[in-house]
Amino acid sequence: MPPQLTHTDLIKSLPADTKTALTTRSDLAGLKHLALYGAAVLLCSVGIAAQVPLWPLLILPQGLLLVFLFTLSHECTHQTPFSSTWLNEVAGHACAVPIALPFVWFRYFHLAHHKFTNDPDRDPELEHGPRPETLATWLTYLSGWGYWGAMAQTLWSNAFGRIDAPYLPARRHNDMRREARILLGLYALAVLSLIWSPLVIWLWIVPVLIGQPFLRLYLLAEHGLCPPVANMLENSRTTFTNRIVRFLAWNMPYHAEHHAFPNVPFHQLPAFHQITQEHLKSTSDGYGEFTADYAKQLRR
Repeated sequence: MPPQLTHTDLIKSLPADTKTALTTRSDLAGLKHLALYGAAVLLCSVGIAAQVPLWPLLILPQGLLLVFLFTLSHECTHQTPFSSTWLNEVAGHACAVPIALPFVWFRYFHLAHHKFTNDPDRDPELEHGPRPETLATWLTYLSGWGYWGAMAQTLWSNAFGRIDAPYLPARRHNDMRREARILLGLYALAVLSLIWSPLVIWLWIVPVLIGQPFLRLYLLAEHGLCPPVANMLENSRTTFTNRIVRFLAWNMPYHAEHHAFPNVPFHQLPAFHQITQEHLKSTSDGYGEFTADYAKQLRR
């Protein structure tokens, strides 16, 4: 068995033509995936709006499709789903609306997360404390309550308060403020629409509330139970799962690979996995296995 390499050694060892092939972005690949994703959202939305027989059963898949737009937004922060910059920008800003995740703000938050992955003092994902350590905090985390509360606070602060996190560049503060105010305006219009129709409740509000716990389970596996070390093949987890989850998450279950080489677009991650698989140190055989392992270490 060959010796395991760190992510930096592994990337350095790749031939130039391999790096070029792995990092080649494609509008076609991105638009094809987005078209299939959008068709699934449209199908669920039409079924719910038309109240087809058993339409409440469509609320869960609708919620999963909406909340997992987080993974497309995440990819757009790296400018990798599409080769055209404008497509990445449009997609990222569009994703912000259903999941209340302001795209300009999130780009810098996420890039700081990449720079300080799993560092308890500098990773912004851990700025409000460690990942859940007790059964009660785990259940609260899974509910999505913390996410919605944090995003509401971020939007309000960005719109009307101070923008002072060290990873948010001052040159983009005005853009973040404008972005937050636009999103809050759209949400105000959504609330006003309830005067005429409850459709927004069934197409958006209830689905995302139901879908968020599934996204929380998924996201916890990315770095949960991984050590606070510099090696991205160790501080990030690759979770082996099925095609449906990989489709929903834009191949981000290959998360150690993504952190090791963020310039690799989603459609090239399976190929990059073939190169990295012998060097991965944090893996799980499915989200059920990870969740069971995580639950075992909780303090009750």
